[in-house]
Parts: sequence; C-alpha cells; structure tokens
Amino acid sequence: MPHRPLTLYIAAGLDGYIARPDGDISWLSSVEAPPEDYGYAEFIRTVDTIIIGRKTYDKVLSFGIPWPHAGRKCYVLSQTRSGSDENVEFFGGDIGDLITQIRRDPGLGIYCDGGGEVVHELALRDLIDRYVVSIIPVLLGDGIPLFKPGRPEHALRLVQSRAYPSGLVQVEYERVRGN
Repeated sequence: MPHRPLTLYIAAGLDGYIARPDGDISWLSSVEAPPEDYGYAEFIRTVDTIIIGRKTYDKVLSFGIPWPHAGRKCYVLSQTRSGSDENVEFFGGDIGDLITQIRRDPGLGIYCDGGGEVVHELALRDLIDRYVVSIIPVLLGDGIPLFKPGRPEHALRLVQSRAYPSGLVQVEYERVRGN
C-alpha cells in the first residue's frame, strides 16, 4: 500500500449504480439509521485530501449544508471551471499527474468521493489502492454505473465485509499489485 493510499469510499445499489440517470441519490436515505454512520467518521480521520468530480461537487452544494470536507485539501476535477474558493481547488489537468503531485508531499490518505467519471479515470490508470463499497439494498435498474466498461482488470484482496441491520453490506478490498 502506498504511503498515501487512494481510497474509493462510495455507495451503490446492488445492481452497481451510484445514482439514477438524472443524478438523483435520494435512495441513499433508505439506509439512514442515526447514529450509525457505517464507519465513515473512522474512515474520514485517515484522509486529508479529497478528489471529487464536478457533478458530485455540485450535488453536494445542492444539499445546502456546510462544506463537509472543510479543513481538508479538496480537488474538484473539472474541464469547465478553474481557480479555487475557500473550500476547493478546481483541477482540469491529468488526474495521474495530480495523484503523483499529492503523493510527493507527506500526509494522510486520499479519498475519492466520486463520481462515475472520476472513478473511471482513476481505474483506467490503476490509481485506486482501496475500495470501500457500501451496497444499498435497492435495484435501481438504470443510472450512473460505479464502474464503466473499458478499464483494465485489477486483482483485489478482501480486507473485510460487514452487514448492517439496515440491509447495507459494506465490502472493503485492497488492490493486489505485482511484486
């Protein structure tokens, strides 16, 4: 595992979709069971850098809540926006170069907070070290897939799996790399 592992921490329906075709994710609320957070608070303490796609960023902003990643370095991948604000830096370059740049500096882990295009670009370049996928008990039937076709095959090792009373099942895999 690299000294600054990149973790995909995401939820998907059982059929592999992370959102409905229009980007709606309201179905995620079906497993809300406060104070249960499915390990999120523990996980978020292990990262100091967030990688997020622009559509996911816009979705988070639409919730009307304070920016959830305040205090962490956040990169929003976008081909249409540039610059930065008090919470994020927009990045339109090569994602592989960005990850290399981040890993040059000491720090904690890197969190990929979605969405589908970002996951695809990271998978194409084999940059994801850990996959934590919360499977929500719903079949969406159509939508934005967690993994798009066309990426290379990657061997994974199961680290753990856990089932919750809400029906959510969380699996954690680590990327197996050649010696």
